[in-house]
Amino acid sequence: MQAEKSVEQYLIRRVKACGGMCIKLQCTGINGIPDRIVLIPVIGKCVFVELKAPGGRLSAVQEVRIKQLREMNFDVYVLYNFEQVDKFIDKEMIDYVRRN
Repeated sequence: MQAEKSVEQYLIRRVKACGGMCIKLQCTGINGIPDRIVLIPVIGKCVFVELKAPGGRLSAVQEVRIKQLREMNFDVYVLYNFEQVDKFIDKEMIDYVRRN
């Protein structure tokens, strides 16, 4: 089983390897904001990522916040393991990786 911290570290490494940034959100003053903002180069895209341990659950406030962000047309992912991180990278960053 992969701990949330190890999944987060894996996400950071994969995003950085693709030339992106994986920014930790702290002290925003808004409860329930996802853990990370991923900045995708070239296309200038900003994606929110919430990380959970396998079997972990979103809190009620996290569900509300994710819904709000999606209603504002932001992409929000909830990732539980390395495989989901890989799929996220393939979907969101593959075009950038192919160009470089």
